[in-house]
Amino acid sequence: METRSGEPRRPRMPRHVGETLTELAHVTNELTTATTVDAVSKIVTQHMADAVGATIAALGLLQGADEVRLIGLRGLAADEAAGWQVFPLASPNTLAEAVRTGERIVLVGAAEIAERYPELTSARRGERTTVTVPLRTGGRTIGAIHLSIPDAVELHPAELEFLDVLADTCAQSLDRIEAAAVAAKQTGRLAFLAEASIQLASSLDLEATTARVTQLTVPRFADWCAIDIVRDGGLHRLAAAHADPARAVLVSRLQERWPASDEHPRGLATVVRTGEPLLVQDVTDEMLATSARNAEHLAAMRDLGMRSILAVPLLVRGQVSGVLTWASSDPGRRYDEDDVRFAEHLARRAASAIDNADLYGQTRAVAEQLQRAVLPDDLAGTPDWEVAWRYEPSGRTEVGGDFYDAFPLADGRYVAFVGDVMGRGVAASAAMAQMRAAVRAFASSDPSPAAVLDALDRMVVQFDTEQLVTLVYVLADSAEGTVQVANAGHLPPFVLRAHGRVDRLPDADGPPLGLAAGRRSREVAFGQGDALLLVTDGLVERRGEDIEAGLARLRTAARGLSNTSLDHGLQEVLAQVGDSSSDDDVAALVLRRAGSARSGRGGMAAPVRMSA
Repeated sequence: METRSGEPRRPRMPRHVGETLTELAHVTNELTTATTVDAVSKIVTQHMADAVGATIAALGLLQGADEVRLIGLRGLAADEAAGWQVFPLASPNTLAEAVRTGERIVLVGAAEIAERYPELTSARRGERTTVTVPLRTGGRTIGAIHLSIPDAVELHPAELEFLDVLADTCAQSLDRIEAAAVAAKQTGRLAFLAEASIQLASSLDLEATTARVTQLTVPRFADWCAIDIVRDGGLHRLAAAHADPARAVLVSRLQERWPASDEHPRGLATVVRTGEPLLVQDVTDEMLATSARNAEHLAAMRDLGMRSILAVPLLVRGQVSGVLTWASSDPGRRYDEDDVRFAEHLARRAASAIDNADLYGQTRAVAEQLQRAVLPDDLAGTPDWEVAWRYEPSGRTEVGGDFYDAFPLADGRYVAFVGDVMGRGVAASAAMAQMRAAVRAFASSDPSPAAVLDALDRMVVQFDTEQLVTLVYVLADSAEGTVQVANAGHLPPFVLRAHGRVDRLPDADGPPLGLAAGRRSREVAFGQGDALLLVTDGLVERRGEDIEAGLARLRTAARGLSNTSLDHGLQEVLAQVGDSSSDDDVAALVLRRAGSARSGRGGMAAPVRMSA
């Protein structure tokens, strides 16, 4: 084959393809354990690029609705790279197009590149091959990876398929990292609110208590914080703190010599009158000049160096009782609407008694947001396989560790799994997301249950995780009429036969992940209309009751999965078996082979074959 410029395309040699796939598998492992965006960027632009022989590599993420921001770039000189840090999503280049369309773009040879993107022909002369793969997660495209390989090289289909898998893993890693960062930020803020509430409740001395709140705020959220209260028709400073003691004196002098004006449109008195927050994201010199009473006042305000200001009302029984003010001198800290909401939370606690219900609601929302951010939004069935699932959070304020996923393989087989990371909180959620991504990555290499669990065992041991992880993994094959099941310390699956009988598969073949080697799998005959039910222990466990009683209830309820839609049937199972008073999360997944049952087939309760 030739490129459009007449140059021959060089296919990858089989040996080179094998080496590339091996190296890409290592990259997959690295991505599943990356904990920062910088780490992901380095893996993509260095290790992933090296694996395919790319000399230019870029990782771009969607920024807002119409821009792409590069978070990683290798292979371009500084002057060339300068114009690519942020560019419009509508730009005529492969990276922007991959983000727009969500499709992989492969261009072989200079002529093909020039025909597709004539504006870029002067940017990189010579024969090249470019591969641009979109980053998709949760049904949306969040960015793309661009790789440029010297010469006109025909990539092997296996390499391209693996690059797609790597892109998915990269997207999941970035999604996980972002969710963990948001959760960590929210967790830190909630911890601060809890500490501030304790401080507010620790003394009947209002001035001493509010002084503690300002000291807690600085320098974590502001360089300067003040609390003013309404007294005798005016505002009076109750407490203030500054990160720089010298500037704290300057703030006091400003307040004494030039108290806040009731007439200024951006003054604190406006917050008192309207009951609305005041946000000045960027304090300009023009604003200072407009506010200054005289030249000395202007010089003092300039010396204070305020770059961003936030003021929120203190509300008690619907009335404004004062104002909480933050100011930042740090160019990297620019207050936004999220900060407004957080400051309002603090203001409520500073102005009134602790609102436990509100704090609980906020914490629970954060926990559920994180939980759902790292679980799949949708599971795709196939003509051969129907799938339904349910996830029900416990309602507790900490994130649980239940996880699940299901996806088809390229050869028509289907993978499904349900697992549980013991414990709660951000650590459990991070481990859960890591395990889910790892299962996907390992299954793309060798989907056999024993191989996947062995790889997970090695990963858990290598990274010495403190969380105990159970997992039941299923590889379904409609062509063979079987499902292979491997169980690492998890609840046993149930098989609902097309004719109504429910078989409980044997208990776990081994301990939780990381505690065994040489996993075994169990192969079970699986006819048309047969269904497999996987659940976590939150569905069947009840306080003071043996778990076997819960499993017996589940077995009885599972009969309802026959002769109905999977989604409705699974909902009914959870309604019959679940305990509304439980404080544990519930995950359940049911996989059914499409089609009607073969005449006379009764199903098999015993496994056909055990394999190592």
